Amino acid sequence: MNPVNLIIMILLISLLVLVHEWGHYIASRMFGVKVSKFGFGMPVGPVLFRTKKGDLEILVHALLLGGYVSFPEDEEDENNQLPPDSKERFRNQAPYKQAIIVTAGVIMNVVFAFFLIILAASIFHKLPTGKSEVFVNEVIKDGVVSKNMPNKIKANDKILKTNGLDIDSTYKFIFLVQNSKLYDNKVDKETINKKLDEFLKLNPTIDKNKVIQTGTKVYLPPKTPEKQFIVKDEVAMGFEKYKDNEIELSEDEIRLRDEIFNRQTYVLTRDSSALEIATALSDYYKPIDIVLEREGKIIELKNVKASKEGTLGLKLTQNEIYSETKTIKDIFVHSFRYMTHSTKVMCYGLWQLVSGKIPLSEMHGIIAITKIGSDIIQYKGMLNGLLLTAIISIDLAIINLLPIPALDGGHLMFIIIEKIIGRPLNEKTVNNISRIFFSLLIALMIFVIFNDIWALITKKF
Repeated sequence: MNPVNLIIMILLISLLVLVHEWGHYIASRMFGVKVSKFGFGMPVGPVLFRTKKGDLEILVHALLLGGYVSFPEDEEDENNQLPPDSKERFRNQAPYKQAIIVTAGVIMNVVFAFFLIILAASIFHKLPTGKSEVFVNEVIKDGVVSKNMPNKIKANDKILKTNGLDIDSTYKFIFLVQNSKLYDNKVDKETINKKLDEFLKLNPTIDKNKVIQTGTKVYLPPKTPEKQFIVKDEVAMGFEKYKDNEIELSEDEIRLRDEIFNRQTYVLTRDSSALEIATALSDYYKPIDIVLEREGKIIELKNVKASKEGTLGLKLTQNEIYSETKTIKDIFVHSFRYMTHSTKVMCYGLWQLVSGKIPLSEMHGIIAITKIGSDIIQYKGMLNGLLLTAIISIDLAIINLLPIPALDGGHLMFIIIEKIIGRPLNEKTVNNISRIFFSLLIALMIFVIFNDIWALITKKF
C-alpha cells in the first residue's frame, strides 16, 4: 500500500464531506439562517480541534465519519440566543427554503461529482464507457468446450455476441451461460406441453388425466434442448431484476429425470402422471449461440452446451473501452453519460443491498473505500482515482436522500409531512425519532468499520 496514494484518497474523501456540509452552510446563509456549528466528523467522543469564526463554531471530531451543520435551535444552551420568532431560525423559514437548505448538501455532492468527472476528462482526454472488450484468455483442459468442441473456441478469441446480445462485460457473458446450464431443475411451461404431446403420441393408450400405474412400460421421446435463454440487455447487465417464470421440478420429477436419461423405454418404479414424465423429460440444457472474432474473421457457434455448474471451461479477460474527450463538447457529453451510468449502477447496488440480494457482510465503508481507492490510484492511475471519488460523491448524495431520520432525506420527509398536514410536527417527537435513528446509524457505522477491518485482516481486498 503506497502511503502517498492513501493520503491522496483520504484527502479526496474528506473533501466530499466538506463539500456536502458547505452546501448546507451556503444555502442557510443565502436565506439568512444562522448556523451555530460546522462540524467535521460525527459529534461522538472527543473534539480534536475547535475554533470560532464570528458566531460560527468550527469543530473536528475524533470519529472522522461524516459531518454536520447545526442551527441555534439544535443546541439546548443556545435556545435563548435567538427569539422564538427570529427570521434567522431554520424552523421559521418557508417550507421550500427549508427543503433547499436540507437538500443543498446532496446537490453540492452531485455538482462536485460532475466537476471531478469533467476534470478527469479534461486532464486525461478519455473516460470509461462502462463497456469492455471480452476475450478468451484460456480454454481449460477437460472443460466442456475442450471436450465437446475441440478447437472451436481458442485463446485470444474475442466474444462479440451471446444469444443475440452484445458482450461488453464478462459479467454479462457469465450471466447468460449460468442461466443456460445443464439440468437446472426448472423448465418453462411451453417446453413441457410440447414434450407432453410427443409422449402421448408415442403412448396412445395413456390418458393424460389418469395416473400411470407402477410397472407400466412407456415409450420415451428423445431429449431435446429447452428454449434458449433470452433476456433484455438491461437484465443481462444487472440493471433490471431477472424474473424467472419457469416451473421448478419436484424431487420425484428430478429423480425420474435421472432414471430415464438416454432411455427409449422405461418401466415405472412408482405411480406417475403423463405430466410428471413430460416435465422430467423437458429438463435438459438451454442452447447457447456465440459469435466470435478471430484474426478479423467472424465465427458463429450454435447449440453450445454448458455444464451442470453453468460453465463452459473458459477463462476470460476484458479490456475497458474508453471514449475520447478532446473537445469541449466531448468532455461535457461523455462526462454526463458517465455520471448517469454510474448513478444507475449505484442505485441498483443500493437496491440489491436493501432487498437482501447482497448480504450485509459485503457492506463496506470508509476504510475499505480508502484502501481500494489507494490501490486504484497506484495500479490504474489518477484518472480512476478521480472517477472513484466522483462515484463516492454520487453515492453520498443517494444515501443522504433516503427518507431515514438523521439523514437529509429524513429531514426532507418531515418537511413534506408538515406541508401536507398544514402544521408543525411535535419538535420533541421529531428530535427523539432522530436520536434513535442517529444511534442506529452509529451502530451501522461501527458494524461497517468492523467489516472493513476484518476484510483487511483476511486480505479480502
